[in-house]
Amino acid sequence: MASIMQRQKLFNNHIVRFLLSAGAGFLVDVSAYYIFYHNLLIRPTYQVFSITMRNSTVSLAISFSMGVIVNFLMTRYIVFTESTLSLYKQFIRFASVAVVGFFANLAIIKLLIQQFSVYPPLARVVAILSLFFASYFIHKVFSFKLALRSHGTHKNNKSGN
Repeated sequence: MASIMQRQKLFNNHIVRFLLSAGAGFLVDVSAYYIFYHNLLIRPTYQVFSITMRNSTVSLAISFSMGVIVNFLMTRYIVFTESTLSLYKQFIRFASVAVVGFFANLAIIKLLIQQFSVYPPLARVVAILSLFFASYFIHKVFSFKLALRSHGTHKNNKSGN
Protein backbone atom coordinates (compact mmCIF):
# COMPACT_ATOMS: atom_id res chain seq x y z
CA MET A 1 0.00 0.00 0.00
CA ALA A 2 2.81 2.41 0.85
CA SER A 3 4.54 1.83 -2.50
CA ILE A 4 1.29 2.62 -4.36
CA MET A 5 0.98 5.88 -2.45
CA GLN A 6 4.65 6.69 -3.12
CA ARG A 7 4.16 6.05 -6.85
CA GLN A 8 1.02 8.17 -6.85
CA LYS A 9 2.86 11.01 -5.09
CA LEU A 10 5.76 10.67 -7.54
CA PHE A 11 3.44 10.95 -10.55
CA ASN A 12 1.80 14.05 -9.07
CA ASN A 13 5.13 15.86 -9.44
CA HIS A 14 5.32 18.09 -12.55
CA ILE A 15 9.00 17.44 -13.09
CA VAL A 16 8.56 13.65 -13.01
CA ARG A 17 5.66 13.86 -15.48
CA PHE A 18 7.66 16.28 -17.66
CA LEU A 19 10.58 13.86 -17.59
CA LEU A 20 8.26 11.10 -18.84
CA SER A 21 6.77 13.23 -21.62
CA ALA A 22 10.17 14.61 -22.62
CA GLY A 23 11.53 11.06 -22.48
CA ALA A 24 8.88 9.87 -24.92
CA GLY A 25 9.63 12.80 -27.23
CA PHE A 26 13.34 12.05 -26.80
CA LEU A 27 12.88 8.41 -27.83
CA VAL A 28 10.83 9.38 -30.88
CA ASP A 29 13.34 12.09 -31.83
CA VAL A 30 16.52 10.05 -31.38
CA SER A 31 15.06 6.92 -33.01
CA ALA A 32 13.79 8.90 -36.00
CA TYR A 33 17.11 10.76 -36.25
CA TYR A 34 19.02 7.48 -36.36
CA ILE A 35 16.66 5.97 -38.94
CA PHE A 36 16.72 9.04 -41.18
CA TYR A 37 20.47 9.57 -40.82
CA HIS A 38 21.44 5.94 -41.51
CA ASN A 39 18.64 4.48 -43.60
CA LEU A 40 16.44 7.01 -45.35
CA LEU A 41 18.70 9.98 -46.09
CA ILE A 42 21.77 8.21 -47.39
CA ARG A 43 23.37 11.01 -49.41
CA PRO A 44 25.82 13.31 -47.58
CA THR A 45 23.94 16.47 -48.66
CA TYR A 46 20.47 17.50 -49.87
CA GLN A 47 19.04 20.56 -51.60
CA VAL A 48 16.23 22.07 -49.50
CA PHE A 49 14.72 25.31 -50.85
CA SER A 50 17.90 25.86 -52.93
CA ILE A 51 20.08 25.48 -49.84
CA THR A 52 22.57 22.65 -49.55
CA MET A 53 22.11 20.90 -46.20
CA ARG A 54 24.00 18.05 -44.61
CA ASN A 55 22.29 14.74 -43.96
CA SER A 56 22.58 15.42 -40.21
CA THR A 57 20.73 18.75 -40.53
CA VAL A 58 17.85 17.35 -42.60
CA SER A 59 17.59 14.36 -40.26
CA LEU A 60 17.45 16.76 -37.30
CA ALA A 61 14.67 18.86 -38.84
CA ILE A 62 12.47 15.82 -39.42
CA SER A 63 13.18 13.98 -36.17
CA PHE A 64 12.91 17.15 -34.08
CA SER A 65 9.46 17.90 -35.52
CA MET A 66 8.27 14.38 -34.72
CA GLY A 67 9.60 14.63 -31.16
CA VAL A 68 8.00 18.05 -30.62
CA ILE A 69 4.55 16.77 -31.58
CA VAL A 70 4.79 13.79 -29.22
CA ASN A 71 6.23 15.98 -26.45
CA PHE A 72 3.55 18.67 -26.85
CA LEU A 73 0.66 16.21 -26.69
CA MET A 74 2.03 14.45 -23.63
CA THR A 75 3.01 17.71 -21.91
CA ARG A 76 -0.42 19.20 -22.49
CA TYR A 77 -2.45 16.18 -21.39
CA ILE A 78 -0.19 14.73 -18.68
CA VAL A 79 2.07 17.46 -17.24
CA PHE A 80 0.55 20.94 -17.30
CA THR A 81 -3.11 19.94 -17.28
CA GLU A 82 -4.15 22.91 -15.13
CA SER A 83 -3.30 25.43 -17.86
CA THR A 84 -6.34 27.44 -18.96
CA LEU A 85 -4.87 28.52 -22.29
CA SER A 86 -6.58 27.15 -25.38
CA LEU A 87 -5.01 24.23 -27.25
CA TYR A 88 -4.19 26.57 -30.14
CA LYS A 89 -2.37 29.11 -27.93
CA GLN A 90 -0.50 26.35 -26.12
CA PHE A 91 0.65 24.78 -29.37
CA ILE A 92 1.75 28.11 -30.91
CA ARG A 93 3.73 28.93 -27.78
CA PHE A 94 5.15 25.41 -27.51
CA ALA A 95 6.12 25.43 -31.19
CA SER A 96 7.76 28.87 -30.81
CA VAL A 97 9.90 27.57 -27.97
CA ALA A 98 10.61 24.47 -30.06
CA VAL A 99 11.89 26.60 -32.97
CA VAL A 100 14.34 28.35 -30.64
CA GLY A 101 15.24 24.94 -29.20
CA PHE A 102 15.77 23.60 -32.72
CA PHE A 103 18.41 26.24 -33.46
CA ALA A 104 20.04 25.69 -30.07
CA ASN A 105 20.14 21.95 -30.83
CA LEU A 106 21.48 22.62 -34.32
CA ALA A 107 24.28 24.83 -32.95
CA ILE A 108 25.28 22.22 -30.36
CA ILE A 109 25.16 19.38 -32.90
CA LYS A 110 27.16 21.31 -35.52
CA LEU A 111 29.77 22.19 -32.90
CA LEU A 112 30.06 18.59 -31.71
CA ILE A 113 30.13 17.06 -35.20
CA GLN A 114 32.24 19.62 -37.06
CA GLN A 115 34.65 20.75 -34.34
CA PHE A 116 34.96 17.64 -32.18
CA SER A 117 34.14 14.86 -34.71
CA VAL A 118 31.43 13.39 -32.45
CA TYR A 119 29.33 10.64 -34.02
CA PRO A 120 26.12 12.46 -35.18
CA PRO A 121 23.53 10.31 -33.34
CA LEU A 122 25.56 10.71 -30.12
CA ALA A 123 25.79 14.48 -30.72
CA ARG A 124 21.98 14.51 -31.02
CA VAL A 125 21.60 12.86 -27.61
CA VAL A 126 24.07 15.28 -25.97
CA ALA A 127 22.24 18.28 -27.48
CA ILE A 128 18.85 17.11 -26.20
CA LEU A 129 20.08 16.39 -22.69
CA SER A 130 21.90 19.72 -22.44
CA LEU A 131 18.66 21.66 -22.99
CA PHE A 132 16.25 19.62 -20.83
CA PHE A 133 15.92 21.80 -17.70
CA ALA A 134 15.70 25.06 -19.61
CA SER A 135 12.90 23.51 -21.64
CA TYR A 136 10.90 22.54 -18.54
CA PHE A 137 10.88 26.06 -17.09
CA ILE A 138 10.28 27.83 -20.41
CA HIS A 139 7.33 25.57 -21.25
CA LYS A 140 5.84 25.88 -17.78
CA VAL A 141 5.97 29.68 -17.65
CA PHE A 142 5.54 30.58 -21.32
CA SER A 143 3.90 27.72 -23.25
CA PHE A 144 1.35 26.81 -20.58
CA LYS A 145 1.34 30.14 -18.67
CA LEU A 146 1.79 28.69 -15.18
CA ALA A 147 3.58 30.27 -12.25
CA LEU A 148 6.96 28.83 -11.31
CA ARG A 149 5.66 28.05 -7.81
CA SER A 150 2.45 26.31 -8.89
CA HIS A 151 2.82 22.62 -8.21
CA GLY A 152 -0.81 21.55 -8.33
CA THR A 153 -1.88 17.96 -8.39
CA HIS A 154 -2.51 16.16 -11.65
CA LYS A 155 -6.03 17.21 -12.68
CA ASN A 156 -7.70 17.51 -16.03
CA ASN A 157 -8.77 21.07 -16.71
CA LYS A 158 -10.41 21.38 -20.10
CA SER A 159 -11.31 25.07 -20.03
CA GLY A 160 -9.63 27.24 -22.62
CA ASN A 161 -8.98 30.91 -23.42
